Amino acid sequence: MTVPEVRVAHIDDIPPGKLLTREVDGSKVLLANVDGEICAVGAECSHEGAPLGEGELDGAMIECPWHFSRFCLRTGEALDPPAMDPVDVFTVDVRAGEIFVSRREMAQE
Repeated sequence: MTVPEVRVAHIDDIPPGKLLTREVDGSKVLLANVDGEICAVGAECSHEGAPLGEGELDGAMIECPWHFSRFCLRTGEALDPPAMDPVDVFTVDVRAGEIFVSRREMAQE
């Protein structure tokens, strides 16, 4: 099954160390430039829905602005309580300076 990808930004829109929130198919996606690597995760904290785009970027982690849970931008994993659940992770592809994202396919159980 092919997962559709969506153009969300140009690489110049998000310099290293910066965050950018975009909407993809009705969901908010947080883009982060981690030393030239573009990561994309769900833009709301899994604990109480805080806007992660207002949080602090720390390397490949984003800290929730409300209760300070941190999430790995590469895996979506919740690293600190009170958040226990991961945030969604999107596949990122950069072509000719354009950033495309798509939802990661989940393995069949």
